[in-house]
Amino acid sequence: MIHITVAAIIESDNKFLMVEEHCSGELVINQPAGHLEPGESIVEATIRETLEETTWRFTPEYLVGIYRWQHPKNEETYLRVALAGNATDPDPSLALDTGIVRALWLDFDELNQEQRLRTPLVMKCVNDYRSGNQHSLDLLRDTLE
Repeated sequence: MIHITVAAIIESDNKFLMVEEHCSGELVINQPAGHLEPGESIVEATIRETLEETTWRFTPEYLVGIYRWQHPKNEETYLRVALAGNATDPDPSLALDTGIVRALWLDFDELNQEQRLRTPLVMKCVNDYRSGNQHSLDLLRDTLE
């Protein structure tokens, strides 16, 4: 089975918006990310997941990359679409999604030294972002008919 996921890469003041979350009994660091839901576009899913996991409102600007990763333990395959953009201040009236402990801002060095990354895709997406990978959101086509 292939899981389609989305991730938001948000940088402000040389720090990246990340989440600390529970996953398989561990506390890990990830981008705001999650699964694409039926009837939802990739852009819509990324906006929704960012809001649910951080309470920040995300405005996607471009596609950083599309990544395939196979989990080494359960052999599940994940297809991750990473979008970069900006976020506005968090909405204090919203609660964080189940499993999310907190949203936090980490600079590149802190993130690069972090030993609890959810998957290798976290740094791959950040490194591609920092390398200037920018592709038009027009590449993402939704045909729901």
